[in-house]
Amino acid sequence: MAGQAGEHHYAEDRFESDEQKARRIVALELKRLGWGPEELARRRKGDPKKVRVARRLREETAMTLKWVARELHMGAWTHVSNLLSQERTRKRVKRPKETVSMI
Repeated sequence: MAGQAGEHHYAEDRFESDEQKARRIVALELKRLGWGPEELARRRKGDPKKVRVARRLREETAMTLKWVARELHMGAWTHVSNLLSQERTRKRVKRPKETVSMI
């Protein structure tokens, strides 16, 4: 079955497919944000928009945190890991709605 990655394909072949997909996602996200490669490099390492792109890459591809950190100019892979973890924690913690007393 040409063109489909299956259990018999080498990991390197699947990684290459993931890398191509990841590069496509980065290009689409940069276009959506109106950023070029220079703007991506200029932005802070922890820019919330970069974090969203990193989250999408991790959800949709098998690219490593090291790859994501390098491609998005986010510093060390551990920094990316911490940012993604913080984002997940913020989403899980729901603040209780204020109750209005009807007195």
